[in-house]
Amino acid sequence: MADTIAAEIANGTLKPGDRLPPQRSFAYERKIAVSTASRVYTELLHRGLVVGEVGRGTFVSGDARRGAAAPGEPRGIRVDLEFNYPLLPNQTALIAKSLEGLEKPLALDAALKQGTSFGTPAMRSLGASYLSQGDWSPAADQLVFTGNGRQSIAAALAALVPMGGRCGVEALTYPFIKGIATRLGIVLVPLAMDESGVRPDAVEKAHHDAHLSAIYIQTAVQNPLGTTMPSGRRVDLLRVLERIDLPVIEDHVYGFLDEMPPLAALGPDRSIVIDSLSKKVAPGLTLGFILPPVRLRERVMASVRSGGWTASGFAFAAAERMIGDGTVAELASLKRIDAQSRQKLAVDRLEGFEIQANPKCYHLWLTLPPHWRSQSFVAAAVRRDIALTPSTTFAVIPGHAPNAVRLALAAPTMDQLDTGLSTIAAMLNAGENDFDSTE
Repeated sequence: MADTIAAEIANGTLKPGDRLPPQRSFAYERKIAVSTASRVYTELLHRGLVVGEVGRGTFVSGDARRGAAAPGEPRGIRVDLEFNYPLLPNQTALIAKSLEGLEKPLALDAALKQGTSFGTPAMRSLGASYLSQGDWSPAADQLVFTGNGRQSIAAALAALVPMGGRCGVEALTYPFIKGIATRLGIVLVPLAMDESGVRPDAVEKAHHDAHLSAIYIQTAVQNPLGTTMPSGRRVDLLRVLERIDLPVIEDHVYGFLDEMPPLAALGPDRSIVIDSLSKKVAPGLTLGFILPPVRLRERVMASVRSGGWTASGFAFAAAERMIGDGTVAELASLKRIDAQSRQKLAVDRLEGFEIQANPKCYHLWLTLPPHWRSQSFVAAAVRRDIALTPSTTFAVIPGHAPNAVRLALAAPTMDQLDTGLSTIAAMLNAGENDFDSTE
């Protein structure tokens, strides 16, 4: 039956945006049991052929791949509000100045040697300084290195969660965690959230029901919602984690945009901190950092080696130079200013609409008005050369996504961002058919 519906989608009988009937009506029309209809809808959701919107129904997806997994790759679209890699106009010159001399034979010979999971004493010292925030300063000997942030997440997951095991994640989470977990044979369990982040009682309930091996969360500038977990919630969460003896993988990649240090500042024996250079420097020149508790360091290092996630010698050499001479710190400072400017522009252009925004953040969450659906809105934006990310990309469970989109503000120029946001505001003020008919 799922194949039949898939064929109807492929041949155009069912078109993107079409709403499927309620499962009971579908069962009656197709002369099948309601339980069978439920299984058909579940299969279609898993294939990415349809998307479910809470309280609204099930709709044919505009692009099957979009709701099923993480985003693909940048597509060269004119206004990219999908990928969040901040690149400042002057940062290439700053990086080039920092790397001067690395091409000389003696320096290059050292840089081209095989890297290790534990780096060099100099890199560990610089890395610890790089990760320090406020009164929190990690021990240099705890650090483990990978090629990038995603590899750090994969290594931490592989070290803590066995194949077939379960890891709790925020109900709306960083999309690439879904693909990583699938490849490692790990089941993700959604954790309920509120305005302060993941709820401690949700963690305790999920562990009781599903026996978690770990949780993965973002406590600073969460992706996609932009929230930063307040101090009181952090204390409550760590208290629960301590009681049920559960480790937390804390993705701190956006932490440089906020003053709040990671959970490890309060619970160093409970938290594995993940970070990288991709947001502060550039996606093409990065290094991943893992800061595990002492008791887990050897296990994490073994995971990095067995996964083939060791950083290159060139990445170490470049990072040593850029962190050591202050280039990374300067770029991070400039990007904090840039993020605030972009966020302010977005809030101004989207005034009157329902948005969840952090003034320090490079992204925001836009709840759509009732006459728009997430997938249809994304498809309409693409037709205007604007790339957005639908809520389904961030939802852990297919069919449990709010009617919303995420706007990543980092990539376009300010002029492009202004144009894109103004176009989005016009789309929000019009219905899908009305807006299309004016083009």
